[in-house]
Amino acid sequence: MLHAEILGTGGFVPAKVVPNAFFNYLVEEDADSWIHSRTGIKERRFAEPEQSTSDLATQAALLALESAKMSPAEIDCLIVATSTPDMILPATACMVQKNIGAENAFAFDMNAVCSSFIYGLELCDNLIRSGKYRRVLLIGADTYSKVLDFDDKGTAPLFGDGAGAVIFGATESGRGILQTVMKSDGKGWELIQVPSSGSRCPVTAETIAKKENTFKMAGKSVFSFATNVIPSIIEDLSTKGKVTLDQIDHIIPHQANVRIIDFISKKTGIPKEKFLLNLDRYGNTAAASVGLALDENRRNGKIKDGQLVLLMGFGGGLSWGGALIQF
Repeated sequence: MLHAEILGTGGFVPAKVVPNAFFNYLVEEDADSWIHSRTGIKERRFAEPEQSTSDLATQAALLALESAKMSPAEIDCLIVATSTPDMILPATACMVQKNIGAENAFAFDMNAVCSSFIYGLELCDNLIRSGKYRRVLLIGADTYSKVLDFDDKGTAPLFGDGAGAVIFGATESGRGILQTVMKSDGKGWELIQVPSSGSRCPVTAETIAKKENTFKMAGKSVFSFATNVIPSIIEDLSTKGKVTLDQIDHIIPHQANVRIIDFISKKTGIPKEKFLLNLDRYGNTAAASVGLALDENRRNGKIKDGQLVLLMGFGGGLSWGGALIQF
């Protein structure tokens, strides 16, 4: 039976490093200790004013192609998973397609907020399992620095910009995506949103003055949501995959907050060392976070051939999901 295996990965972040001290204006105490103690974040990267999501996605895609030793013309489908597209239309994926020269692909965007990359894995696996497509490029990319309210200390210090890319190919071996779990709960859609950003509440001078065109999140409710659903993702995937927790070599979670990871480690009994994290350097890069960590740990040798890795994400919608991958 056909399924998707990883042929190559790429990760890209902007050059501009933004340390916690940047946010000293938001808190009376030292911002570095205040942010780090609450989130585990030390710094993040922000795109320059002229850099867009497609620019970051393009660089990650080129690195993935280099990793896979492939030509852009070999790509059958190109997906950009993002909630900060270059513009409401056309698809950011079409811009990336032009930039990299993937002339034989069809390209589109998909949005499940911070779960976008994980949802994209499901799409890639099923496109390949259908037998119609052999090579699919998935890019998780976001530039949340463009939509943050920098007067909101509950959200502004959390996010950074970046892109992570994966090329999947068809295989009949035992490698690749073994199992996936995808969930959503629309009853919680109001917890994470940009209120004025579409047809429900179009952007106007009035909504801009009220900062309704910036990111809003009910932090405590989202923390509660994440700590409830992540253990279920791990349990569901291990059950479906017929593996025990000790057989999983690494877990790559959505890089949101180290407190969430600490809580999950204690609740599940999984050693924290199994969680591969980079949020201390990049913050929450939304749809890019899992792909960035995946690429980083393939390149540094942490993830080795033969290992079993669990990827998981959660975000607005509300949405959550995971994938079990044999390398």
